[in-house]
Amino acid sequence: MKTITHTMLLSCLFILAACNSDQTQSPSDDRLSALLDQPWNKITEEAESSTVNFYMWGGDEGINTYIDEWVTPKLKQQYNITLKRIPLDTPEILQKLNNEKRADQEEGSVDIVWINGENFKKAKENGLLAGSFTEKLPNFNPYYDTDSDALQTDFGTSVEGMEAPWGKVQFVFHYNQTKVDSPPESFKELKAWIHEHPGRFTYPNPQSFTGNAFVRHLLYKHASEPADIYNQPLDKEQIAPAAEGTWNYLSDIKPDLWREGNHYPNSLTELDRLYSEGEVWITMGYNEARAESLIEDGVFPDSTRSFVMKPGSIGNTHFLSIPYNSTNMAGAMTAINFMLSPEAQLEKLQPSPWGENTPIQLDQLDPEQREAFKNVKRGESVLPQEKLETSFLPESDAAYVDWIKEQWFNEIAQN
Repeated sequence: MKTITHTMLLSCLFILAACNSDQTQSPSDDRLSALLDQPWNKITEEAESSTVNFYMWGGDEGINTYIDEWVTPKLKQQYNITLKRIPLDTPEILQKLNNEKRADQEEGSVDIVWINGENFKKAKENGLLAGSFTEKLPNFNPYYDTDSDALQTDFGTSVEGMEAPWGKVQFVFHYNQTKVDSPPESFKELKAWIHEHPGRFTYPNPQSFTGNAFVRHLLYKHASEPADIYNQPLDKEQIAPAAEGTWNYLSDIKPDLWREGNHYPNSLTELDRLYSEGEVWITMGYNEARAESLIEDGVFPDSTRSFVMKPGSIGNTHFLSIPYNSTNMAGAMTAINFMLSPEAQLEKLQPSPWGENTPIQLDQLDPEQREAFKNVKRGESVLPQEKLETSFLPESDAAYVDWIKEQWFNEIAQN
């Protein structure tokens, strides 16, 4: 009797161990795996008549218009998918997903998230994304250089198929021609211009994406070579000389900034408002063509033009991803695949309403498609493509973003 009892106990333990082993695969893993095993037409069939919740930064009206008035109707027409855009800053989206993860909530409300950089790194490290899915997308391999560094890594973090390339941008400065005769060609010239025109320049708080990028440009400038920053993981001792030069530069210009550096715009939207009202004469931001829609809408003056400075202009790719607990992964994949299509990317390139550049590899398009992309006139405020390409600088490791936030507060904001 004892032997039978002992045998039964061991059997139960083995069963329990097997059950626990199965539990290491979450329901969301099962959903994605099952989806990836299906042919693409079955995925689009499953997506039909569904709603896709697209959580994304909503601070640019041109981008919002592109989604609401072009992408959304097209998805409804072609796939009978209802795309619902929910505007929310990316860190808040990640906080929402983190909270759901801690609560073991496998039925989430986010189906697509617009993401890149440090936000992608945090999402990946915390298991907030569904997993690798891009190889399944019919529009991915045919039209994109899938082996390029720009698509393989995101601010130094390996992508591993967890996000699909949606767009690429370069950082440029915008100025009013009627107020600035000749824009500065280097950060040295910019410093001189700021001192000659007190109160007419500022930059956003580096807690914001745009302000942080402005400071990264200065870090590149004060390194022996920009590659000393963007080719290396963050090493505080190694970059100490470049960091010192950066903080000295920002301290030097602070008294002649707008409001004498006592207040920095909290966002690019606030800086753009100051520019549109003539308070400052220069604004800045990612997307080399973003001024076109603002000029058309009467927000920016017609005399707005753009410039870049030595040592160059930082650019990056941004992506679309699927959260771990999306309840409509089929709809998310169908929508993302459409937004990667040549049709959607060509519309996104048009100066209005968005005008953003595309990560599509033009030589992988058919001749007619390629000609359509090349014939897009991006507008007078947009620098020539050759100028943009020759000034392009890659992004640094995502760790620099948080480091800049902390150090800028200590070195500049508190002094």
